[in-house]
Amino acid sequence: MNDLCVLGLGYIGLPTASIFATKGKRVLGVDISPAVVETINTGRIHIQEPDLDVLVRAAVQSGNLRAATEPAPAAVFILAVPTPFIVQSDGSRTPDLAYVEAATRALAPHVRAGNLVILESTSPVGTTEKVKAWLEAELARLGRDVPAGLLYAHCPERILPGQMLKELVSNDRIAGGLTPAAAAQAKALYETFCTAQIFLTDARTAEMAKLTENAFRDVNIAFANELSLICDRLRIDVWELIRLANRHPRVKILQPGPGVGGHCIAVDPWFIVAAAPAEARLLRTAREVNDHKPHHVVAQVRAAAAQHAQPVVACLGLAFKANVDDLRESPAVEITAALADSGLQVLAVEPHVQALPPSLSGKVQLVGLEAALATANVVVLLVDHRAFGSLTLAALAGKTLIDTRGQIR
Repeated sequence: MNDLCVLGLGYIGLPTASIFATKGKRVLGVDISPAVVETINTGRIHIQEPDLDVLVRAAVQSGNLRAATEPAPAAVFILAVPTPFIVQSDGSRTPDLAYVEAATRALAPHVRAGNLVILESTSPVGTTEKVKAWLEAELARLGRDVPAGLLYAHCPERILPGQMLKELVSNDRIAGGLTPAAAAQAKALYETFCTAQIFLTDARTAEMAKLTENAFRDVNIAFANELSLICDRLRIDVWELIRLANRHPRVKILQPGPGVGGHCIAVDPWFIVAAAPAEARLLRTAREVNDHKPHHVVAQVRAAAAQHAQPVVACLGLAFKANVDDLRESPAVEITAALADSGLQVLAVEPHVQALPPSLSGKVQLVGLEAALATANVVVLLVDHRAFGSLTLAALAGKTLIDTRGQIR
């Protein structure tokens, strides 16, 4: 029998499954995509992350990691599937737990007495309790009794794309159980590879802690983004302003950008807002500020394009952050799509992907940096990739520059 069954082999599940396997655990990784399963079983990866290919190859070659499209019996089940939100007709966002529910119900034929079920997916408060209820309901539907001693815990990840493997090992973690025994058993499991502290708590506190961490960052980014809007109105260089303000010993303003992306900061605060809409006024406002920022950038670019008889816009970067291939919730993608939809000719430069996402396919041309700069008369820096680090104002002479990252001097 497997030691672990990890459901979801994306940015969280694959590194987690692989590092457990390299520590001697027998791991079955499960993904609904046959292409992903085939890729992993050949020791290759389908996402971009430094050194992950080496880890996965070692895990597969050791015989401790294999992938499949269906779960199988294991001592521990880890749910690492997406938790997006649904945009309602009134503009509000509500959590979409369909992937978590489907993964949970898929476990019902395979759970045995004493199993531990861990929810790693970032989730609204109360989701771990729902996992227990969904599993028990599915067991009843199958005519099975609930196995004795099933344990449930929430152990949220705290890793940053681009530094996943380092932070999996070195970052503190939280193990929140529906019972103290579940939390303790989850802690013992993650001590297999985690060298940092693992703190015990209840599942609801663990769920709220992860949401709080990302909401805190979102609020601080919103402050910087709102400053940038104010400075645009007052004709002040926001980058110089922040540099000077940060000379105060107790001030540390973050850097503004074109918005907030990724599957964490752009999503998690809405889970808190949905749970307590009357109380989460600051969090809602921060989300609205950050969600509005791409529209401001689009307006800037369109105004700049209007100064050219035949405007060609080069959008530099599509990822949600620097030096990764992750396009989830990326404001750069949103901005690029909006510019193309407005009728502008748009070139996209993204050195970390080989193909455009569906929202841009057929509307935008993916080109290299050199080709973009040779053709475009409006240049928009959306992501501060290292590949763009050599750009200078002198090199862009004669072009209109909109630098949403304050990088080009």
